Amino acid sequence: MSTAEAWSISGLVDTTSYPLADPANPLWWTVVSRARHNLRTDGCCVLPGFIHPNVFPAVAQECATVAPLAYDKVETVNAYNIAVDSTLPADHPGRLAMRRGNAFVARDQIPADFAIHRLYRSEPFQRFVAACFGLSQVHELTDPLAGLCLNVIAPSLEHPWHFDTNEFAVSLLTQEPEYGGEFEYCSNIRTAQTENFSDVRAVLAGEGSQLVRRLILRPGDLQLFLGRYSMHRVSPIQGETARHSAIFAYTERPGVVGSVARTRQLFGRVLPGHLAAEANAVRVDALLG
Repeated sequence: MSTAEAWSISGLVDTTSYPLADPANPLWWTVVSRARHNLRTDGCCVLPGFIHPNVFPAVAQECATVAPLAYDKVETVNAYNIAVDSTLPADHPGRLAMRRGNAFVARDQIPADFAIHRLYRSEPFQRFVAACFGLSQVHELTDPLAGLCLNVIAPSLEHPWHFDTNEFAVSLLTQEPEYGGEFEYCSNIRTAQTENFSDVRAVLAGEGSQLVRRLILRPGDLQLFLGRYSMHRVSPIQGETARHSAIFAYTERPGVVGSVARTRQLFGRVLPGHLAAEANAVRVDALLG
């Protein structure tokens, strides 16, 4: 099988279970309907074995080859990714500092012919993702760094509790650690109108376990998640193997570019496009982070 054939959608995705290119197929609508239900009721949906098992090892190996390029500065952060020394009230959950040890390989470091890059740009995949989220269309980020990236969490590190900047996220686990690395989340702990600081503070203080749901993802699983309103984290990685996850960033509106501050935090650099877009940045809500 040639590289082009292997990385075609029909060769990459388990189309027997997920017929991406055939929305007229009743199974396509069955999967989409189930995803919409799970996202509506839980804020999260997992499509197990999304990548065909015959090609998944090669997909994982591609990601592993660029993982060493990840910007891996360990930082002290809070759940809102705002300054930890900001002038917040003493009991504000943003005062609770955590160590962020996850690293990111930026889009411009991922070769265009890699499987995850081909999948990210795929029209059938984008159409399918949009349908699962109940949207008419999704757009690739214009951001040259954050549109597609590989999240790398090394042993002994973690991605602590946080809220996403985007309302929704799509990710593909490509390498699991030996132990730990569980995805934990608090479904809809806040809304676009209400921060609900009391519950957020309880979870961060280890006193809100009843609000926390735990999910064990397997390599090849695709996860759809509403991370703007559901606080979440990846628990500490244990053993000798890092956790790798491809992040496919889409938005409802075209032309989205990350902020200068957030881009520098995640990738250690900014490009002229980030500086140019900063003056015209538009917020979708008034929430922190």
